[in-house]
Amino acid sequence: MGNKTNLAAYWRTNLRYLGILLSIWFLASYGCGIVFVDELDTIRIGGFHLGFWFAQQGSIYIFVALIVVYVQLMNRLDRAYGVDERDES
Repeated sequence: MGNKTNLAAYWRTNLRYLGILLSIWFLASYGCGIVFVDELDTIRIGGFHLGFWFAQQGSIYIFVALIVVYVQLMNRLDRAYGVDERDES
């Protein structure tokens, strides 16, 4: 992957992934936990209001899920650009 064009494309794709995933997390944590809490509180899960659940636990679960998605996306991107860490011995 010594080509500067490939390197720029790799990082551009990586930054696009990060932007999308962090936007999803922002919407889940700030949007669902603060901005839309009144609308979400009309829904109950396990006896708790959904807005409260997002503020306390939901955004953490979504963040962990987004980490898993990011790892999968980056593994695929690394293979596409030939920079994956597979053992070649």
